[in-house]
Amino acid sequence: MSQSRFASAPPPTATAAVATPRFASGREAALELRPDQPVYCFRPHVLAADARAFVEAFPGKTAYAVKTNGEPMVLDVLARAGIAAFDVASPAEFAAARAAAPGAELLYMHPVKAQSDIRLALEHYRIRATALDHEDEVAKIVRIVRALDLDPEDLTLFVRIASKGDAAYELSKKFGAAPGHAAELLQRIHGIGIKCGLCFHVGSQVEDPDTYARAVAVAAEVRAAAGVPIVALDVGGGFPATYARNPRRPAPPMPPLDQIISGLMGAVERNGFAGTPLVAEPGRVIVARSFSVIVRVLLKKGQRLYINDGIWSSLSDSWTGKILLPVRHIPDPARRHRPGRGAQAGGRIEPFRIYGATCDSVDVLSRPFYLPESVDTGDWIEIGHIGAYSLSLRTRFNGFYPDTFVEVETPFEAGDAPEGFAEPERRGGVEE
Repeated sequence: MSQSRFASAPPPTATAAVATPRFASGREAALELRPDQPVYCFRPHVLAADARAFVEAFPGKTAYAVKTNGEPMVLDVLARAGIAAFDVASPAEFAAARAAAPGAELLYMHPVKAQSDIRLALEHYRIRATALDHEDEVAKIVRIVRALDLDPEDLTLFVRIASKGDAAYELSKKFGAAPGHAAELLQRIHGIGIKCGLCFHVGSQVEDPDTYARAVAVAAEVRAAAGVPIVALDVGGGFPATYARNPRRPAPPMPPLDQIISGLMGAVERNGFAGTPLVAEPGRVIVARSFSVIVRVLLKKGQRLYINDGIWSSLSDSWTGKILLPVRHIPDPARRHRPGRGAQAGGRIEPFRIYGATCDSVDVLSRPFYLPESVDTGDWIEIGHIGAYSLSLRTRFNGFYPDTFVEVETPFEAGDAPEGFAEPERRGGVEE
């Protein structure tokens, strides 16, 4: 991690390392630093614990999906926590994962690849497992294998099958071969002498755990139709992270991770994959809880709050409306007089429309934040559980690029409950 990322850090020198500022909580960080720019609160202990929990629950190889959050600090913690394989999709991700864990296994699971990237993966990074869903991808890989004079039996090609299910972000519209096509690809790969695997991805933030069972059943059909040995089954990602729950629209909670994996393993057993090595590509479930972001209210205009972050920075999930984020109000103690009485004094929780920092009228969150009516200009809001994709998807649009990090000891949900959340439905009290 570069030294320029640290909040309130002096300029780096050639002789002195700069320590990351550490705080007990996001609230403490906000009140001490009084930041005017967004500050990411990184919780390495939470990250390590969630990574170990997945590794212990899943009876196969855990390959962390680097696309979810490829920050060096994240990959370093994961490597120390025992993650020994990484799902990578580009040369930049090859390099980041190898820098954090030189001895780790890299799985190149992007189904569509540039030929130069395939060569780099096979020749320089010595990657020996990749995914595809079309015969032209087979041809690309075979050309490189022959040019490098590699033994085909050293490689495993995973044929990705289309799998539809209930998830916040569904992926099979872009990737995945139909069952009959997948069987033909397996036969082609086997005929070349390359080992065959099967893989699927049920989508990001799965909403129906039975989706895994249905995908495994399709994989079994493809295996039977192909009639070739399958050396591994990659069940992809999609394992859900913990976010906020809407008390106004109660719904059954998602089963805990161990129950989801137990259901998956039941499907593995029923469909004859019990002796097949398994791979998973978790992302959200490992990294989501390890980050929050502290934003400042630049202006309160009625039921509108203008903040110093937005859809082009940390809050793309709140823009799409797919994820319900917990939020916590951190009042500025320098402000003596406030509207309303505030949550702690019995004040009401109100919906506020959230506007981002850029000069773009599109930079408006699609869902309001529910916060105490006393929230005002100069206050801070800590937005929790943003570790997945928020940092990966931030841009430099308009010159805004949050890049300040502190370490925080306690989980976001520790202590007093968050005062509000990003409501998934538009309410009448929110100004358009």
